[in-house]
Amino acid sequence: MPEHPLRLMIVDDHPVVRDGLRGMFEGVPDIVVVAEAADGHEALALTRAERPDVVLMDLRMPGLDGVGAIERLRADHPAVRVVVLTTYDTDADVSRALTAGAAGYLLKDAPRDELHQAVRTAAAGGRVLAPSVVSLLMGRMTPVPAGAPSPRELEVLKLIARGAANREVARALLISETTVKTHLKHVFAKLGVDNRAAAVVAAMERGLI
Repeated sequence: MPEHPLRLMIVDDHPVVRDGLRGMFEGVPDIVVVAEAADGHEALALTRAERPDVVLMDLRMPGLDGVGAIERLRADHPAVRVVVLTTYDTDADVSRALTAGAAGYLLKDAPRDELHQAVRTAAAGGRVLAPSVVSLLMGRMTPVPAGAPSPRELEVLKLIARGAANREVARALLISETTVKTHLKHVFAKLGVDNRAAAVVAAMERGLI
């Protein structure tokens, strides 16, 4: 086993699902499941206690749901990467989760190896999206108007692609959160998109980031 395996927490309100997911990571030498939570509130408490690197997060749970938990985790534990794992890939669910700061969005029918790699990719600062989610985001794009993102706008977008919240982008670039929002507004217009996740996908497709 590696000296420091990735620490994973599983958050889902169904015990059978949690058991199944834990089983999918048994025997994986570089990933260890350190905690399981049944809702967002328990996930926040266990994050403080167990310090996971990555959280696999269900969306629809009683009490504090997945989106609410992601927002709290991004605010209180910005180093923790959250990958949504759900059965739903509706436009509203995807947009809410990625806007909240999720580093990825996968469906529960994802193969075992894909889940393993998603955890590794998220921990390394990457973004992981189910093919259906990529198709959804690409379908929301409109023709690109004249003009390309400026170097500063691309700096903002690169940090967003790594899962940074507006506050973290502002701190990293020594600018205000209002300026970050203005840059993003300009990026959306130039790339013909209407949200952060679609902007990242569009920029990657066009080789901008």
